[in-house]
Amino acid sequence: MGKLSISCLFPASWHFSISPAVLPRILFPSFRQLIFLGLLAGLLGLLYLLLVTGKGQYSWIREDKHIHRHLARVTDLEVTDTSNPDLNYGLVVDCGSSGSRVFVYCWPRHNGNPHDLLDIRQMRDQHRKPVVMKIKPGISELATTPEKASDYIHPLLSFAAEHIPKFKHQETPLYILCTAGMRVLPESQQEALLEDLRTDIPVHFNFLFSDSHVEVISGKQEGVYAWIGINFVLGRFNHAEDEGEAVVEVQVPGGDQQEALVRKRTAGVLDMGGVSTQIAFEVPKSEEMAKNLLAEFNLGCDAHRTEHVYRVYVSTFLGYGGNAARQRYEESLVSKTVLQNKLLDQHGGESADTPVLDPCLPTELQDEVGPAGQRVHIRGTGDFDSCRLLLQPFLNHTNETHTSLNGVYQPAIDFRNSQFYGFSEYYYCTEDVLRMGGDYNSTKYTSAAKNYCATQWRTLKERFDRGLYASHADLHRLKYQCFKSAWMYEVFHSGFAFPTNYDNLKTALLVYDKEVQWTLGAILYRTRFLPLRDIQQESLKGVHSHWRHSFPYINTHYLFLACFFVVLLSILLYLLRLRRIHRRAAALHRGTSSSSVQWLEEGLGSTDVPITL
Repeated sequence: MGKLSISCLFPASWHFSISPAVLPRILFPSFRQLIFLGLLAGLLGLLYLLLVTGKGQYSWIREDKHIHRHLARVTDLEVTDTSNPDLNYGLVVDCGSSGSRVFVYCWPRHNGNPHDLLDIRQMRDQHRKPVVMKIKPGISELATTPEKASDYIHPLLSFAAEHIPKFKHQETPLYILCTAGMRVLPESQQEALLEDLRTDIPVHFNFLFSDSHVEVISGKQEGVYAWIGINFVLGRFNHAEDEGEAVVEVQVPGGDQQEALVRKRTAGVLDMGGVSTQIAFEVPKSEEMAKNLLAEFNLGCDAHRTEHVYRVYVSTFLGYGGNAARQRYEESLVSKTVLQNKLLDQHGGESADTPVLDPCLPTELQDEVGPAGQRVHIRGTGDFDSCRLLLQPFLNHTNETHTSLNGVYQPAIDFRNSQFYGFSEYYYCTEDVLRMGGDYNSTKYTSAAKNYCATQWRTLKERFDRGLYASHADLHRLKYQCFKSAWMYEVFHSGFAFPTNYDNLKTALLVYDKEVQWTLGAILYRTRFLPLRDIQQESLKGVHSHWRHSFPYINTHYLFLACFFVVLLSILLYLLRLRRIHRRAAALHRGTSSSSVQWLEEGLGSTDVPITL
């Protein structure tokens, strides 16, 4: 038998020849052995898949999106790359009661997955500052001169136009949304102002703007937008399962599922300003209630998909903000004092020598309240518990079940599986003076509030002068901190009926170091169908483009496994071919026909069979 010459694609010194008799049998396995090797390799591949990909078939998506979400928090603070042609922009003008602000948002091209929302972020200039501009006063001040509305809004839009690339203006949506200041105007004056904007803005600017893009929104809409913005920043609309993330069972309205949908738990929102207070949270179970209290909407780009359908309870209470509550309290105190003096022929509060005692002010703080002609002198006694009892009637709470402030219906909250964020006064009350913002603990909070209220006013002022309080705390905060601490406590625990041991409230001013405005929720909701445009454009680009944009959703581990099996199959086929060549060479060598031997000598030149690996 001749030798088998094996020639590798390496230097000549590496070429060698050996006899088939001494080759290991593994190079020429039987058909059964090949099948065994193939099955063994397949099992090893499956084991690799289970070990590497982890729990669940979508763990690679969870990992990628978890990393992406943390990176997004960093890139949100980076300078916006206006040279990127795939970057889209959007404008929201918030026309409030005291002024108007324009917010510029941007987002990259949608990834083509209909399950995902747009990745909207606030645009940042070269100094990494948010692109925002504010003007005063509010647009409602032009109620009697509506023809000046477009001139009033012009500086805001010019500012935004300078930051957005000109070739992007035509596809940049512009929304002008008016809030509290415009709501109090008569409808005829509202419409006159809006009509001037609808008519003149398209003449001077080339933004994507239509009549429906300018309107007066309700308090309910504003609350929903705030809820959307906060949960979007928190990543609660990303339904990929993350280990450690709290979930909730939701009965999706209009859904085809027989079982409840399990998805990430969203966060409720508590907000208390100077005039009003608001609560908004998702209602996971189907529940009958007044339509004006419930907002039902789909954040997804496909109306037939129910994974992004939410049912949110929203209620706004005018007169229940911190300053408005103090005003109502003082009016009540003055009227009671005047009536008591008249009936009992007393002189309480008429001078600093006979002040009316007020447990809601710090100890020994003296003040005058009431209108001219009915001024009442008061002196603080700093009794937190007595203050709480005096404030309870101002909640207008009823004994009926499932009611909150002013007797308004409130659906049941699963306190064991819920989370709330408290903004504005919830944060100021806990942080500015008490220095305990963040995770709320009612026991620690009441203890700190009691100590503050009982402290002498002159001592509080000395601490303020030494800079022991938050930088933005002022004397007004020090003066009314005792009252507002008690009011916040009563609204939260008595009004909204949160138990005193509730431990999942976070008071905050920023979310991931960003101030979250309701305008973020507005742009997210109003551009929710834009991904359909990108998806349709992708479908027109052919198979190659479809593969390129779909690639991120292919499991890289599956791809590796497929390559592994292709290589394994190639090796097996090569071994079969090597075995076949070996048998043919052996048969030719053993042949007795001289013509065969002559052909072998002429065709091969030797008994060696060259094989190139």
